[in-house]
Amino acid sequence: MFYYALFIFFSAIPLLGSHDAQRSVQVVIAFGALFFLWGKSEFHAFFDRYTLCVGVLIFIQAIFSSLEAHQPEWAFVEVALVVSSVLMVSVFSGARSEDGGNRKVIVFLIFLCSLKSVQFLSIAFTAFTSGASAIDADRLITGFSNKRFYGQFQTFTLPLLALPLLLSTTKRSTQVWVFSLLSLWWLIAVTGGTRGTWLGMGVAACVLFICGHSGKRWITWQLPAVVVGVTLYWLLFSVLTGYLGIEVSNFASDRLTTSLSGRGPIWQQAWDMIRERPWLGFGPMHFADIHNPVAAHPHQAILQWASEWGIPSTLLVMWLVGRGLWATFRLIRERSTSDDPTDLLRLCLFASLIGALTQSMVDGVIVMPYSQLWLSLVVGWLMALHVWKGEPAKPNAFIHWSWMGISTAAVLFLVYVVIRDVPHLDERNKLYQQQYGGHFQPRFWTQGVIAIKPD
Repeated sequence: MFYYALFIFFSAIPLLGSHDAQRSVQVVIAFGALFFLWGKSEFHAFFDRYTLCVGVLIFIQAIFSSLEAHQPEWAFVEVALVVSSVLMVSVFSGARSEDGGNRKVIVFLIFLCSLKSVQFLSIAFTAFTSGASAIDADRLITGFSNKRFYGQFQTFTLPLLALPLLLSTTKRSTQVWVFSLLSLWWLIAVTGGTRGTWLGMGVAACVLFICGHSGKRWITWQLPAVVVGVTLYWLLFSVLTGYLGIEVSNFASDRLTTSLSGRGPIWQQAWDMIRERPWLGFGPMHFADIHNPVAAHPHQAILQWASEWGIPSTLLVMWLVGRGLWATFRLIRERSTSDDPTDLLRLCLFASLIGALTQSMVDGVIVMPYSQLWLSLVVGWLMALHVWKGEPAKPNAFIHWSWMGISTAAVLFLVYVVIRDVPHLDERNKLYQQQYGGHFQPRFWTQGVIAIKPD
C-alpha cells in the first residue's frame, strides 16, 4: 500500500510546478512515512553500529549549531528536514526489502518519464504549429519553477531508465519502446541545457566504466540514446525551425560555457562563513540568513554543509557518504558479470547517486524538495539491496524509541511550519520584494531568504 501511495505522490509532484507546493507535498510524504513506520511491528535495521554512532554525533552537533544560530527556529527546520529525509530512507529501505522484485520500480519509472515526455511533446507541437515567429526553448520545460530543478530530476532518472534495457528478460519490442523513451528523455535534457546534468551523467559513465562488464553495458545503451537525443534536438530546433523561419531563444549551445553563472560570489560567501565559524558553522539554513543578490544557498553541497553545520559535521557526513559509495562500488565490481535483476538495479541506482552527488557540487540537489525525495528513495533502495557481510544488529529498545521520538518530533514540526506559513506565503513574498527587490531565491520556500533587514 505504501508503494502505491508513493507512486501517486511522486507522479503528481512534477505536475505541480510551484516550489512551495512541492515542499508541502514533500512534508505530506514524510508524514505518510512516519505513519508507515509507526504501523510496523518490527523495526527494520538498515545501517550498522558505525553509521549509527556517526549519525548520533552529527545530530548532536546539529543541535548545538542550531542553538547558537541567529534564528534557531529556522535552523531546527533544516535539521527536521534532514531527519525526515533519513526517516524516508529507512522507510523506503524497509518497504523495498519486504516488497522484493523490480517490476514496480520499472513501471513507476516508465510511467513517470512517459508522462513528462508526453507533456513536453504536446507543448512542443503547440509551439511549432502556433504560427509564432519565435520559440523559447525554456517554455517547453514545465513542472518545476526552474529548469535546473527539472535537470536534477533527470539526473536521477536517466541512469534508471536503462534498467529494462539491461535485463535479459525484457522483450525486444519493450526494449525498442524503452530505448525510444530514454532517447526522448535525453532530448529533453539537452533542451533544458542544465550543465549539471551533463556533468553528473559524464562522471557516472566514467565511474561505471571501471565497474566492470555490467557498467560498460550500461554505457553502451546510454551513448546511442544520447546520440539520438542530440540528433532529434538538432532536427527540431535547427533544421525544422530554419525551414519554418522560426527563431529559437535559449538554445542549448548557449549553455556550453565554462562560466560559473554567478556562483563565484556565493561560493566566496560560503568560504568566508567557514573561516569565521569553522566548528559549528552559522547554523543549518543560515546561508540564507545573510542576504546576497544571487541565491539562498551556495549551489555546492560541501560548502553549504561546512558553512552552516561546521567542518567537523561535514567531515563526518563525507565519511558516511564515502563509506557507502565504496562498499557499493566493491559489490558492483564483484558482481559485474551478473545478469541478476537485483544486481543490475543496484548498478543503475549507483549511477543515479553518483550523478546526483556530482551535480550537487554545482547545484542545489540537496536543497530542492523533489530532489531530496529522490535522494532518499535512491539511497533507501541501495541500502535495501546491499549485501551485508554480517546482518546489521537489531537496535535495542532505547535506540528504537529514541529514533521514533526524534523522527516524530521532526515531521510534526515540519507539518506545523507548513500549516503556519502556507496561508501567508504571498504576504511574505511581497514583504521580501519591498525590502530587497530582485528575484526569489528558493530554499525551504520559493522565497527562501530568512534574513531580516534591520530597521
